[in-house]
Amino acid sequence: MTQPAAPKRHLPTSPFKAPAVRAPKHFAVGDQVTHDVYGLGRVIGVEDGIAALVDFGPEQLRILSPYAKMTKL
Repeated sequence: MTQPAAPKRHLPTSPFKAPAVRAPKHFAVGDQVTHDVYGLGRVIGVEDGIAALVDFGPEQLRILSPYAKMTKL
């Protein structure tokens, strides 16, 4: 398994603006969420910084961090 590439470092002498740093997403038990593939769900468990266990109705799935396709409602 390959690791994701590290973000490029912004050089202080660059004429371009530094890219905005996004804060990591945090979910708590009971949060309602939507997922691009699985739809609406409710967080039923959290492993801090690792994964969230989400009940999507017919199935429960463990969604791994960084939760690219999942947002809190």
